[in-house]
Amino acid sequence: MLQTLGQILPASAKRFGDKTALIFEGRSFSYNELEKLSNQLANSLRDLGVTKGNRVSIYGPNCWEWLVAYHAIAKLGAVLNPINVMLTPKEVVYVVNDCGASALIASADKGEAILANKGEMSLDNIILFGDNPPAGTMSFDEVLAKGKPEFDPVLVPTEDLATIGYTSGTTGHPKGAMQSHRSILLNLALTANMHVKTADDVVVTALPCPHVYGNIVVNGAFFTGMTAVLLPRFEEKLVLDAIETHRATVFEGVPTMYMYMLNSPELAKHDVSSLTRCTVGGQTMPAAKMEEVEERFGCPLLELWGMTELAGAATTNPFYAENRHGSIGLPFPGVLARIADVEDAAKTMEPDEVGELMIKGPLVMLGYYGNEKATKEAIEPDGWMHTGDVGKMDADGYFYIVDRRKDMILTGGFNIYPAELERVIAAHPAVAMVAVGGQPDETKGEIAKAYIVLRDGAKADADAIIAYCREQMAAYKVPKRVQFVEDLPKTSTGKVMRRELKTLDPPEEREGA
Repeated sequence: MLQTLGQILPASAKRFGDKTALIFEGRSFSYNELEKLSNQLANSLRDLGVTKGNRVSIYGPNCWEWLVAYHAIAKLGAVLNPINVMLTPKEVVYVVNDCGASALIASADKGEAILANKGEMSLDNIILFGDNPPAGTMSFDEVLAKGKPEFDPVLVPTEDLATIGYTSGTTGHPKGAMQSHRSILLNLALTANMHVKTADDVVVTALPCPHVYGNIVVNGAFFTGMTAVLLPRFEEKLVLDAIETHRATVFEGVPTMYMYMLNSPELAKHDVSSLTRCTVGGQTMPAAKMEEVEERFGCPLLELWGMTELAGAATTNPFYAENRHGSIGLPFPGVLARIADVEDAAKTMEPDEVGELMIKGPLVMLGYYGNEKATKEAIEPDGWMHTGDVGKMDADGYFYIVDRRKDMILTGGFNIYPAELERVIAAHPAVAMVAVGGQPDETKGEIAKAYIVLRDGAKADADAIIAYCREQMAAYKVPKRVQFVEDLPKTSTGKVMRRELKTLDPPEEREGA
């Protein structure tokens, strides 16, 4: 096993040499080329004063430069801080200052947007992709060109801090989850084993590199010698073109990506027969849609589950075992999982009883950077970590996510989990995508409302959807309101943001009903 993230490319370049490692917007990079480019940047960054233990932030969309920067920073023994591209300049300033970053490497558009706040940040250097940097910054291309192509990775203990990944700040400022080199490398290895990834595979991904899912997909490809086809963003035709052109064997994405493709006329026009398996994570996916994906794509769809705090996935449906739709599968080898009483974390629930999913083992984060209070709230003294996900385990050890605790709707004294309603509604033949959110109600406290995107050419009205729900679920769970929308608010990874659903409400509803 490798000791640090900085050894990934050197090891793979030695094994795979001129084999294609990365394809981005028509340009191919061999393992040797990525090794050389990241060496050049590592040397230049060292000349600028970046040393072992320094924090370096990366802020930009999917591109080859992002990945070269990532591996150059890792080779220096510095600490990586990948920043979500959806953060505002004000939020970026907070993240950069919170982790104490000494340098920022960013795309031109993202970097220029925060220059007005430069005086508020602790940065010594700002490096922007491209060759025409604004005043006060440096050109990535020029910095890269100055570096020598040979570099020996700086070795640090494998338990040392490798990355600080900030979680969404839905309840105040985001928190920086600290991961060691060991936990990330172990996640790459275990994911590859559970999904049987080899150097013969070609993976297509549009997941954002800064996100833990996207990061594990691309670095997992480099780790195993695969070819990664990285897309700048998700578009149905872009993905399908890439799968067909490059004869991809794997596609990895979030539920909305698959739902968009199922609803697109492009799917029928493309040959996706090269796919041997796909993965889905980030949010629960209705079993009915999973079955449709497997039928249309002609391969298994393996649901996985993970968190930034776990360096990626921690449970999955294995490739060579039973694939249970609706389940997030089994814990990775060496990872412990259990369902705990939501009121008493020390009490473990029986099979099929609902509680909070808790995880223990080598993937659990070191803690939240500079936030001892939040760390103690998240990790029990005996090492079990709270995930915030409500779930259950069946008698065979397969786990199921019911929903996020914070998304639960309390209506008339009953608990309603939006994901349960979404699974039912998604099975309606007219529905392409659905999200359920809570709305205030004077009588019941809260009610459930369904926001629905219809399939192309399909028709349905609110009464038909509600009647369908009544046939499938208890009366108190049936959504009291239905609104048909063009699209749903999503994160950079494509996860639906339930907290933003209210922005779709008509003005009269927002004023209170």
